Parts: sequence; structure tokens; C-alpha cells
Amino acid sequence: MKVLLLFILLLSISFSSAQTDGKEWTLEACIQYAIDNNISIKQSELDVKNADIDKSDAIGNLLPSVNANLSNSWASGLTQNVTTGVLENQTVRNFSAGASASITLFDGLANIRQVHRAKLAQLAGKYSLNKMKDDIVLSVANAYLQILVSKQTLENLKEQNKVTQEQIAQTQAQIDSGTLPEGDLLQLEATSADEQQQIVVAQNDVRIARINLAQILLIEDYQNFRIADDTYDIPVTPLLKKTPEEIIQEAKKDRYEVKIAEQNLAIAEKDLQIARGAYYPTLSGFVNFNTRESSRERFGRGGIDEDNPTQEIGVVESTGETVVAPNFETLALEPLDFFDQLDRNQGTSYGVQLNIPIFNGNATRNQVERSKVNVMRSEYNLQQAKLDLESNIYQAYVDAQGAARSYEAAQKSVKAQQTAFEYAKERFEVGMINSVNFAQSQLSLTQAKNRLTNAKYNYIFRLKVLELYFGERPIEYE
Repeated sequence: MKVLLLFILLLSISFSSAQTDGKEWTLEACIQYAIDNNISIKQSELDVKNADIDKSDAIGNLLPSVNANLSNSWASGLTQNVTTGVLENQTVRNFSAGASASITLFDGLANIRQVHRAKLAQLAGKYSLNKMKDDIVLSVANAYLQILVSKQTLENLKEQNKVTQEQIAQTQAQIDSGTLPEGDLLQLEATSADEQQQIVVAQNDVRIARINLAQILLIEDYQNFRIADDTYDIPVTPLLKKTPEEIIQEAKKDRYEVKIAEQNLAIAEKDLQIARGAYYPTLSGFVNFNTRESSRERFGRGGIDEDNPTQEIGVVESTGETVVAPNFETLALEPLDFFDQLDRNQGTSYGVQLNIPIFNGNATRNQVERSKVNVMRSEYNLQQAKLDLESNIYQAYVDAQGAARSYEAAQKSVKAQQTAFEYAKERFEVGMINSVNFAQSQLSLTQAKNRLTNAKYNYIFRLKVLELYFGERPIEYE
């Protein structure tokens, strides 16, 4: 039994130490960690890398294409003698080597425009990546502030219960002295029980909010994940003094939604130029080099055949006299040296090639028309992106103004409820009101404080949204 108690004690100390030694995350640290580790951002970064590769491909299309080939083969039976070009029954090994180079001289400027298109796509990929980062920033900030709201709500409930406990002790003393009936104590104890139940719910809310943020950050150690107990004041910002139109004008220069749509339109226009380039002829240049070697024996001329020293080569027509010539023996010689054959058998060809498109089943024309449709679609998407941006900014502006008014009203409400509570407390202590009325006053104060907490952090979040539209980001990631 002692061993079990010792184990539990050590486990609790270890767990407490892990919590104490754990890192406390600030909002800036959470945002930076999310940007560095979020899966959606990593996927967008891969899209940017693909765009870089596409750009390298486009530049590579402007360069010559160079290839080399080597072949070593064996053949038997009726095959071509690579030296004489005659078909023979033979068993032979043949080696060949070659190199070729080609370059596109003109293709309707398609290659150059592909480079321009790749640069536009590369920029669009970077804008999409930063747009993803903006979305993650808002998601993290919202989840972080939700933890602060839940923690402050929990503190308000604990403070409320603390006051109730004090009133229970005071009421018990008055009951013991006979100045109050026991029913007032029962009501206060019921109120305390209800408050403690709310505290448990609030603790769960804090835990759930913390887990939600940890999941966004891809942190698996939910138990030891803690945020810093920083207090956030309402930021001083001149944005609400600006008109929505001023914010919209600035946002159109900076917001990635519009930049992405603009780049997509430029890409569609470049695709149209590339499609039209297919109407033009394509001119290319080439050069080829080749050589060969064979293990086939050579045939050469030896001395005069002693058994048959002459051979008939013709007849003189006027006299009928036979014309003879020396009959030399044919000798089988070893093949020439490998490198000697390669040197003797090398050859080069070069030239230019012109391909003129005449008719291809309307494929080029249809591609041009398809590209025109994509240009129009991209123009509409750009217009829609600007309209959506205006709508979102107006909404964010109205939300921020509403949050500001709600925060001011919540402050006044807390101040009024605090005054009412102090008055009710004084009256309760002298027996002028019962515990039910006192508990109701205390509940109203706690609810007002919770509304103030929600209004405060909602106002902070709405301002951060508006600042993001205006180009003010918590961290730089460009």
C-alpha cells in the first residue's frame, strides 16, 4: 500500500513538473508556429515549389536539346554488313555511337510566352500562400482569444462563488445568533452549489478551447498545452476613424484575394497568346553526328594466285581477242582497331526544318476560343473578388463599430451592476433583503462581467480583422 501511495505521489509530482516546466504560448508564438507547421500552408508551399519548377521548365525550352546514344549489338544469320551495306549470312558484333542537338528557332513566340506565364504563375502561387497564412492567422487569433474569454469567464464565476461563500459564513453566524432564519442559509448553499456547477462547465470550456487551439497548431500534448496569462487591452487604432472606402482602396492594393485574381487574369491572357502562336510556322535547327565499328573481318588483295594467275575480264570486239588481267588472291583481314574504325566511319548531318500548320481538325482554333472563354471567366473572377472584398470590408467595418458600441455598453452595465450589487450587499448584511434577492443581484453582476469579457475580446478580434484587411499583420511572412 505504501509503495502504491509513493508511486501515485511521484506520478503527481512528475505531472505537476511537466505542467510547470511546459512552454506558455503567446499569441505571436502560436501564429508563428502555425505558419511554420500548418499542413495547408505546407501544401501551398509545395505549390510554390511546383511553380518554380514550371518556370525552370519554361526557361529550359529556350535552350538547345542535346542527346547522345550508344549501341552495342550482336547479330547472326542474314544481316547487313555495316561496312559494305550488303546482306550476308554472318555472325557479327556492331557498335554505333551518335549525338544530336536541336533548337527551336521560332514557334510563334510560344516558348518566350511560356516563360512569362511561368513567372505569373509563380507570383500567383506566392500570393495564394500568403492568403493561406492570413486565413491561418485569423483562425489562430480567434481560437486564442476564445481561450482568454473562457478563462476570464471562469475567473468571474470563481469570484462570484467566493463572495457567496463569504455570505454563507456571515449568514451562518447570524443564524447562530438568532437574527436570521435558517432558510436564508439554505438558499445561499443552493446558490453556491449552482455556481460550483457553472465553474465545472467553465473549466471544461477552457479545456475544450485549449484543445481546439492545440489542434489548429497540430500539437498533440493537449494536457500540457498552456497559453500565456497575458492581458490584452483594446488596441489604439485610427482605422475606425477612416471611411470604409479608404480601407477598401488600401485593401485593393494589398489584399491577396485581388492580387491572385489579377494574376489569374494575366495568366489567362498569356494562355491566349500562346494558343494563337500555334497558327504560325515552327522553325528548328538540328545537327547530328554518328560513327560505327564492327567486329566483321575485312577483305583485302593479296598476291597473284599461283593456281589461276589470270582471269578473263573481257573480249576485244574487233578481233575477238580475250582480255585477261592478273588474278589476285582475296585475303581475310582482321578488323581495324576500334578507335580507328570510329575515326574512319564518322559522319555529320545538319540543317533546318520548317513545319507549317495547314489544317489540324480545328484544334488550334478551338484552343484559341477556349482561351478566350478563360480570359472572360478570369475577368469576371477579378470583378467578383473586388466585390467580395468590398462586401467583406464593409461587414468587418460594421462588425468592428458594433463591437465597439457593445463593449462600451458592457462597461456601463458592469459599472451599474457593481453599484447595484454593493447596495444589495449592504442591505443583505443588515437584513433588509433576503438571500434570494442578494443572489439575484450577484448573478446579474457576474453575467454583466461575462458579457464585458465577451464584448472586449470580440472587439479586439474585429479590430484585428479590420487591420488585416488594411495590410497590418501581426508578423511579417513575405
